Amino acid sequence: MGRFGSWGPARGMYDPAASGIQVDVQEQQKFITKVYSWMTIGLAITGFVGLLLQYQPQLVINIAQSGAIWIIFLVQLGLVVLLSFAIRKISASIATLLFLLYSASVGFTIALVFLAYTTASIAGTFFITAGTFGAMAFYGYVTKRDLSSIGNILFMGLIGVLIAMIVNVFLHSPGLYYAISLIGVLVFVGLTAYDNQRIKYMYLVGADGSEANQKAAIMGALQLYLDFINLFLFLLRLFGQQRR
Repeated sequence: MGRFGSWGPARGMYDPAASGIQVDVQEQQKFITKVYSWMTIGLAITGFVGLLLQYQPQLVINIAQSGAIWIIFLVQLGLVVLLSFAIRKISASIATLLFLLYSASVGFTIALVFLAYTTASIAGTFFITAGTFGAMAFYGYVTKRDLSSIGNILFMGLIGVLIAMIVNVFLHSPGLYYAISLIGVLVFVGLTAYDNQRIKYMYLVGADGSEANQKAAIMGALQLYLDFINLFLFLLRLFGQQRR
């Protein structure tokens, strides 16, 4: 789910004064605005594709019931892995295109959500997600505490959630389902704060307008996009009302 790599010299660097780094507040804010702009574009593309597919419910159901759904999931995973590991080798334009393609592919997942849950519960969960994400993003941005130590714990928690989800595909345990959903919410709440703190200093990799700066912005947008989408999906598993 996008925790495969890191970008920039700022990992763990949350006290610039102690590290002898001069923070350019204007450049920092410009970079963060760019990151959130790309994140918003990604979410908009996902929502748009999901809405389009909602008008082709039988197509979505046929894909979901066939082996093709695994191809889609593998493509999604492959795009995230490619961006995470090859970001330094590919151009900024390719990185941007891969991010947009990934956002569009997740639209299929959202289409499944539209078909499985009621509109009211989707809307309510979206606003809960937005509020939670916003609160944790703000905390990650303003806190003076170095959150890098909890990043490793959250990563291990994420691996555990993924393993448990695979196991529950075979067990079909309702108790494990809700435990996974609750832990998933906690993990992505923490990752939202952690990623926002780390992204604050990713602008240091290059001047505004440079290849390095654009690629850092795309990686930051991808991380926040993944935090938002996964937080939304896990909250929906907990509180969403399925269609009868």
